[in-house]
Amino acid sequence: MPDENGLDLIPRIKKIRPDLQVIAMSAQNTIMTAVNATQRGAFEYLPKPFDLTELINVVKKALDTPQSKSPDHQFNSDGEHLPLIGRSSAMQEVYRKLARLMSSDLTVLINGESGTGKELAARALHDYGRRKNHPFVAINMAAIPRELIESELFGHEKGSFTGALTRALGRFEQAEGGTLFLDEIGDMPLETQTRLLRVLQEGEYTTVGGRTSIRTNVRVVAATHRDLTLLIRQGLFREDLYYRLNVVPIRIPPLRERRDDIPELVRHFIASTVNEGLPGKIIDDPGMDRLQIHHWPGNVRELENLVRRLAALYSQEIIGVEVIEAELSVLEPMQTPEKSDGSIGEAVENHLQE
Repeated sequence: MPDENGLDLIPRIKKIRPDLQVIAMSAQNTIMTAVNATQRGAFEYLPKPFDLTELINVVKKALDTPQSKSPDHQFNSDGEHLPLIGRSSAMQEVYRKLARLMSSDLTVLINGESGTGKELAARALHDYGRRKNHPFVAINMAAIPRELIESELFGHEKGSFTGALTRALGRFEQAEGGTLFLDEIGDMPLETQTRLLRVLQEGEYTTVGGRTSIRTNVRVVAATHRDLTLLIRQGLFREDLYYRLNVVPIRIPPLRERRDDIPELVRHFIASTVNEGLPGKIIDDPGMDRLQIHHWPGNVRELENLVRRLAALYSQEIIGVEVIEAELSVLEPMQTPEKSDGSIGEAVENHLQE
């Protein structure tokens, strides 16, 4: 369509025929395409090329679904900064689900291995949603001493414990009106889980050492690389909290399940290194082929680190397969299969399941 963007036609179509379900199809297979299509009123977005059976199923779904009201706001970003990179079918499913959640406040649980980009997905929900003009606050449960987690989350009053010389804001208060991202939720202590459950149920909390309830207005997005259902069986995670968090589950696929995205990711990371003042690099075809067959236990983060290392340590502009092979061979002896939990109980259960 040379004269105008096809997605811009959707609001005009809906204005004339508000009862008509619109299915958008595009070769621009990015998260911004999915968001733009959904925010403009499309019932569904299909990336090209698509399977005919998938199209038939979407059409049937559209015919069977009652017409809903139009979105209450329009997405207005220029889309130059893409939070997630990849055009694979696995990522398209993530994009479609994220796009449908932009205009809601539903609690989301993001699951994925370390390094897959769970926080990027959470940021996309915030940055392109209706809370985008308010804070995005992230906290990693695994990075904070257990005895300080409640203070970090809910804040504390002066004198509430040794060293509490002044009142301190917690992450809930810092994120007021915006989004609170609870990373590695599986590492949250049980006693803190109980307090979090109350926040999700009642919309209020008290600070450590405080007596007055504080109302909160935040969207909670949680993430984990662990199997929370297994933690529930082990008595390490509350089942009622799990169901409160898991309103909408999103799985971020590991890099080995989206190998077709590796060339685009490499180009993106090379461009980033150039913007930081490092020399630009080109990875030749055999080198790229080698990258695509690597297992990538560290996922996208591991690939990004490799590209940065190539840009910083090698003088040649064109990086061949020999260099790639050498870099990967250094890493492979140190890499072990990722475990979702370090406990003996899980190791035994995994062994029995195998």
